[in-house]
Amino acid sequence: MALPSNRRPGFSRRAQYGLFFGYVTAVSGAVVALLLLILSAVDPNGFGLLKGAVNDATLPITSAGRTVVDGIADVGGDIGSYINAASNVRRLEAEAKASQTKLIEAKAIAFENARLKRMLGVVEKGSKPVATGRLVASTGSSIRRYAILNTGYLSGVHGGMPVRGPAGLVGRVASAGAVTARIMLITDGGMLVPVRRVPDGMPAIATGTGDGYIDIRALGAENTTFKRGDVFVTSGAGGVYPPNIPVAIIARVTRESFLALPVADPSKLDFAMVEPVYQPQVEEQRRVLPPPPAR
Repeated sequence: MALPSNRRPGFSRRAQYGLFFGYVTAVSGAVVALLLLILSAVDPNGFGLLKGAVNDATLPITSAGRTVVDGIADVGGDIGSYINAASNVRRLEAEAKASQTKLIEAKAIAFENARLKRMLGVVEKGSKPVATGRLVASTGSSIRRYAILNTGYLSGVHGGMPVRGPAGLVGRVASAGAVTARIMLITDGGMLVPVRRVPDGMPAIATGTGDGYIDIRALGAENTTFKRGDVFVTSGAGGVYPPNIPVAIIARVTRESFLALPVADPSKLDFAMVEPVYQPQVEEQRRVLPPPPAR
């Protein structure tokens, strides 16, 4: 006798188990997501510690993924460099000849600056980095822009510390785990950095837009305009970020905003340095009072 055509999959014990475990997994995921949402609203600090622990646990996976991606990119770059080697050599030779005079002038200026500093006894003071780490992961597409650095509070890294690369400012530490730190990038929608224009020192505020750009707004002058190519560095106002770190260059000007690109592109960085929070020192001038008149 032939089996009925309307036989349900529920008659199979394997299918019943599959459906049961599927429902259990879906309900468990929804419950965990709801608990995490409640924890983030009730106890943000505890939620930050939980995220730090998760970042610590997933560090080997993210590091391995970054290594594979970098390896593939290196292979493609090597092939392209081999194909374009001859044209690149000719271009570099032409650029070297054109820059020879400027290089000589730059060396002369550097020598003169060093001589004047020795004469004036000027000593440049710089802060020693707290730690140096590798950027192993970053957000893909979101208004919130974060990256993971493979160094944490065991190396002295704490929340609020500025992070910079060889070219300029990268962001600041949002939270730190034992061996990882979550970095809020300067392109993040909630990032605010006091800056000034080079070389006139016009103060401004750099705000991340969340789409790879930085919005530059002048302070105290509504009719101030910027132009493409203007360079901005940290001003040191309010502390946190040391002064004179390159931040952004104006790339696009509209009627309502001045959009800049970060000098240090986080997507192209491998390593970054964590620096101590900058605390501007207010030097008090002591007045020497004349001695009281003799009686």
